[in-house]
Amino acid sequence: MKQSLKKRLRKIILRLGILFFILFLFRLLYGYTKTFDNIPNQTQFFDNISNSKRNYATKKYKVKSGGVSQAAVKVDQKYEKIAEIKTKSSDFEGEEKTSRNAIGKFNALIQFEQKSGNKGYRKLNLVIGVPPENFDALYNELIKIGKIQAKQITKKDKTNEYKELNAKKQSLEKIRTSLIDLKTKGGKIAEYMGLENRILEIEQQLQNLGVSLGDFDDENEFCTVKFSLLEGKKIKIGIMQRVKVALEWTVKMYLRVMTTLFFLSLFAYVFLLIIDKLKIFERIINRKD
Repeated sequence: MKQSLKKRLRKIILRLGILFFILFLFRLLYGYTKTFDNIPNQTQFFDNISNSKRNYATKKYKVKSGGVSQAAVKVDQKYEKIAEIKTKSSDFEGEEKTSRNAIGKFNALIQFEQKSGNKGYRKLNLVIGVPPENFDALYNELIKIGKIQAKQITKKDKTNEYKELNAKKQSLEKIRTSLIDLKTKGGKIAEYMGLENRILEIEQQLQNLGVSLGDFDDENEFCTVKFSLLEGKKIKIGIMQRVKVALEWTVKMYLRVMTTLFFLSLFAYVFLLIIDKLKIFERIINRKD
């Protein structure tokens, strides 16, 4: 009986020791993931950047219009593709130079640039227009710079928007032609002036549409890369300091876990005790009946 109790006690102590060791190892390894000091982070990418220039690209493919015998129809898909990269570096000037070299290497253009902060806390934001065929290569090159904090790629189809703009343009051109024809038929001066004003309004709308449609031109095709480089100093912590911090955290967490388990066990014991008492009470009542 005593040997069995000793074995159980040893198993409990061993399991508790393993739990303590796992918590300690977890905190120690987690400490090595923090290689930079705390820097105020942006809540979102490029919140303070107003980029009015939108980049669009075209993907050409063929689809069958009908049965097997029908010829394939060429379709142009207009789309917007945006990559967002946020990285930190302890070598800000070197990493900035590397990023600019990569941009030039893949024939990309810096469409917006914002550089701010004092030395040690500098920040560089770039909005880059890159040819669609070089998008993946530039993205893969930039994510090698510094220590990546976040990255994502978003692609949106803009084909319907492009078609709607074209349809609106054609409709306005027809209205303008009709109004110009009405001018040749003569009439009152007031009516003539009204036609002129209406034609001017349509001309203005056509100009605005021309600007929007110009973003979709094949010669202006680009995808967008939003690149944010933050400067940070590497944290140099000795092994003994890391062990000390990890041990302090482990002791606190271990005591919390043990306290939680103790109260859960106590609650379960009281709950089972109440159930057992109720069963005994029920048996006594049944016997009296």
